[in-house]
Amino acid sequence: MQISSDAASLRAQVAEWRRNGERIGFVPTMGNLHGGHLRLVDEARSRSDRVVVSIFVNPTQFGPGEDYANYPRTDAADRQALQAHATDCLFAPDVETLYPDGPALRTYVAVPELNDILCGASRPGHFTGVATVVTKLLNLVQPDLAVFGLKDYQQLLVIRRLVRDLLLPVEIVGGGIAREPDGLAMSSRNAYLGDAERRRAPTLYHTLQGLAARLEAGETDYPALCAEGRRQLSAAGLQPDYLEIRRAEDLGVASPDDHNLVIPAAAYLGRARLIDNIRVHRPGGEPS
Repeated sequence: MQISSDAASLRAQVAEWRRNGERIGFVPTMGNLHGGHLRLVDEARSRSDRVVVSIFVNPTQFGPGEDYANYPRTDAADRQALQAHATDCLFAPDVETLYPDGPALRTYVAVPELNDILCGASRPGHFTGVATVVTKLLNLVQPDLAVFGLKDYQQLLVIRRLVRDLLLPVEIVGGGIAREPDGLAMSSRNAYLGDAERRRAPTLYHTLQGLAARLEAGETDYPALCAEGRRQLSAAGLQPDYLEIRRAEDLGVASPDDHNLVIPAAAYLGRARLIDNIRVHRPGGEPS
């Protein structure tokens, strides 16, 4: 596995692969890799001749008081895991490589209709930081495809929108949500959970499962369903941030006439902020 920390060596390697006619897959991460990340690497491998993985804890997507300084960093273990999953190149830049004039955003990428809702409402500026760094990384790697996890559903839609609007020649693939045996979505921030919190954490997924079953059965009182879901989370000791029923294609507010839905949710539990979602196809429409 080649390890690059600068743009020149990364581009030289990618150019060599391109001269050989090889297809390049890319998985951007912030490190502290778990099974969910490695499933994305495997997905890229199944679709590509060469796989590049980046590890970069991006300062511009963290707000004041968030965990940028303390975000888990496990470089040695990450490298071993990537080697075991047949990664061809690890791109591990420092902040100066991606932000030569510092992380204050002079030029940035924003997706207005998705920036300020759901997670964006709770984390102002977060998705501008995400969209900007992903655009930088796609420009550096210039892959044929890039794989992003479906757990971060809003992020996935932000990236698909910016790729379409900026005419970037890359296919964006959504990789399935990896879960622990009790249903908790895998996340680097799960490490923040204490033992008692970890036992309560799967309530988020189980609540979404219950709401999805009721939608599939034909219930359409979305405000009542969301309110009940938030009460269930609160009763289990989680602090709901949001729980909504939205259109799957664009996260617009859903109506009873919409059939392809998503239930995104976020909740605080101790030091951790958990996010999850479930896609739902209601009877009467074509699956998206």
